[in-house]
Amino acid sequence: MGRVLGIDHGDVRIGIAMSDETAFLASPLTTIQSGKSAIDEIVALLIKHGVEKIVIGLPRNMDGSYGPATEKVRAFEEKLKTKTDVPVFEWDERLSTVSAHNALREAGLDGKKRKGVVDKVAAQIILQNYLDARM
Repeated sequence: MGRVLGIDHGDVRIGIAMSDETAFLASPLTTIQSGKSAIDEIVALLIKHGVEKIVIGLPRNMDGSYGPATEKVRAFEEKLKTKTDVPVFEWDERLSTVSAHNALREAGLDGKKRKGVVDKVAAQIILQNYLDARM
């Protein structure tokens, strides 16, 4: 199958996760600051790790509808698609950040330490949910 990159897009930070070569297990990779260079940094990761697919978390309201955050993610996704031929897939990210905070709290990380890793853990959760759904 090949590696899959997971993205949790945020206004301030973008969480990045990566699967193993068999696309079975997702792991948190890094956090990128949102801004002009974010897409170039992601493209560099795609090349460096030989990524074959991208999964981007799509924010949805709890009732399943789309809101303003969805439009921001889709605009980012369209810009990313102009910079790479790697296929991009959207995945429902509802409660991924809440799950990431809960997992990190259970692991004993306090608020300040969680802030630095929550985005890449949320990306890991999004990616792992996508990988599990394919089984």
